[in-house]
Amino acid sequence: MADEKLFEAFDLGPVKLANRVIMAPLTRSRADDSDTPKDMHVEYYRQRASAGLIISEATQISNEGKGYAWTPGIYSDEQVAAWEKVTDAVHAEGGKITMQLWHVGRISHPDLQDGGRLPVSASAVKPDQQAFTEDGFKDIPTPRALETDELPRVVEDYVKAAENAKKAGFDGVEVHSANGYLLDQFLQDGTNKREDEFGGSIENRMRFPLQVIDAVVKVWGADRVGVRISPESGANDISESNPKELFLAYARELGKRKLAYLHVVEGKIWSDRDDQTVTSADLKEAFGGVFMGNNEYDREAAIERVASGKVDLVCFGRPFIANPDLVERLKIDAPLNEPDKDTFYGGGKEGYTDYPFLSEDERAKAKAA
Repeated sequence: MADEKLFEAFDLGPVKLANRVIMAPLTRSRADDSDTPKDMHVEYYRQRASAGLIISEATQISNEGKGYAWTPGIYSDEQVAAWEKVTDAVHAEGGKITMQLWHVGRISHPDLQDGGRLPVSASAVKPDQQAFTEDGFKDIPTPRALETDELPRVVEDYVKAAENAKKAGFDGVEVHSANGYLLDQFLQDGTNKREDEFGGSIENRMRFPLQVIDAVVKVWGADRVGVRISPESGANDISESNPKELFLAYARELGKRKLAYLHVVEGKIWSDRDDQTVTSADLKEAFGGVFMGNNEYDREAAIERVASGKVDLVCFGRPFIANPDLVERLKIDAPLNEPDKDTFYGGGKEGYTDYPFLSEDERAKAKAA
């Protein structure tokens, strides 16, 4: 049956997945004041361990990489120890979990930076965005362009974070190169106005993101590193004059590296995944490896696109917030809990670890339908 393929085991290189249903990285803003996960993070991820793979919430590689209040980091010993509790809990349930490494670049605010410094970016281009600070939303200022001689230091921040993720017991890492954050700011010409070897041509604009990815691969090995891209999401006021040429070239370069997977936000974010200038089919062909689709998937689309070979793995975001047992619900076509948007960001256990699992009556009813 077509639906069976979505729920079949899948070998993601050396990482053996129980199914092809992936939990997307979901920012929930519940870390403590030192950017450290809490005990409730352990329970939250443990509850969702039936996913074929959990991709952790975006996790900043340094304080400079932070762009939202109460998001977790992976740059201190305290953070590593807290994340180790999470990975231990997921593994005890038979699950797999990879960490998403994150530097927001210009999508930040001095209130979130050490010493009230300006956020950094590829170039000094102000986004038409607000940052989520501990005092609420504030307009983002014009960022400071990173100097050429600073870039090796940022690469080393990624390396240290990758090493820390390994210490914390993750099964791999995903480099966040999407949604208008730092690596995307170097890629796309709406934010990259540089005149050095990291700006101008597509080859030059890919140079820094590829340096980061190559450095992370040296820590983990290519078969445990994935990369996330969003060619046309428009997130965080990002723009590119020729997305098709850029992202097909980028996908080909990533494919040469034999990475674990390419994670693609297909089309416009929170919109029609098939409204694409850069089609998923072209990206999948250019990459040549495992293709993970993401954007407004439901059960029917996930089953169809995996069965037809359009994608290899399917990422679900908000459905996993409200349904810790999402895999079972999808498998037996049970109704889904509706997420409470008011508890998405910040707060405590409410709307985080208190969503109900299927009852025996609900399970029986779904199986009988």
